[in-house]
Amino acid sequence: MTVTVTACGTQEDDEDTPKRITMNEQQAIDRAEEIIRQAVDGMSPKPTLERTGPEAVGPCIARDDHGPDDRLQVTLFYKLTGVPGAEAKNLVLQARDAWLKQGHKYDSSDKKDMSGPYPWVSMRTELNDFWMEGITGILDRAKGEGIATLKVRSACFLPPGKSSTPATADPAALKAPRTDDPTSSRALGHSSRIYDALQVASAPTQPGEGLRTVRDESRASVHHTWSTQPLPEAEIAKALERAQDHFQRAGWDVRRLPTAAGAPALVALHPEEGTIAQLAPSTTGAVRVAVTTPVSGPTSTDV
Repeated sequence: MTVTVTACGTQEDDEDTPKRITMNEQQAIDRAEEIIRQAVDGMSPKPTLERTGPEAVGPCIARDDHGPDDRLQVTLFYKLTGVPGAEAKNLVLQARDAWLKQGHKYDSSDKKDMSGPYPWVSMRTELNDFWMEGITGILDRAKGEGIATLKVRSACFLPPGKSSTPATADPAALKAPRTDDPTSSRALGHSSRIYDALQVASAPTQPGEGLRTVRDESRASVHHTWSTQPLPEAEIAKALERAQDHFQRAGWDVRRLPTAAGAPALVALHPEEGTIAQLAPSTTGAVRVAVTTPVSGPTSTDV
């Protein structure tokens, strides 16, 4: 799942000064692939990397560092194949250990996620806010067999043609989709159901929010982004619990990810459509919501 939730561009250093990341899309992809290689190169048995999941480019859904509008981020997914299913757990643990040796920070707070038969780990790079996960998907619970998946989400960056000054930005890379096409209808429908589940009023639309299409070399997706009104931390947690319950009852695959805001973020994957929903609490008290739906229509997507 994409997810990560994690709110891009929101993490802060020890002096509480927001990090400012300068890179382009290719640099973000290169760095994400480097982090994947850090995890995989020393693995035993040696897996085969199979890239999977939705397209690499998506919206930055939280802008608490007051960065420029319309920023993007890269998310890469790789399944580790070609090894026995019983090795999936060990591969995820090896990825965690390799990332720790690189000095990356361990963010998973649930010890059960790491000690059980299907461990999951969430980590991040402290210097440039790349987030990564190692996930053990279940293939055969009775036999203890699974499949390991690695995910890396980059820090946020400007799309081609954008400057750091919003007034001079060129929105050529982002196009407003028609609201009557099937993909836009799916994205808006999911947003509406998330709104109902959160039971929180939405905030006025901010610059960079709304419905838009983002394209890369191979695919396009419709993204719908919006925010709730600010809430106390306890109310944020309750709202996210209601959203998680909605996703689970509707058959979505859901992950909770740690954030600097306190309450965990939610990343949910619709297993038939390939739609990704991201709900990230911000330090302002708002919950940022982003729904990403592939323009090509429903696809079968494995976690």
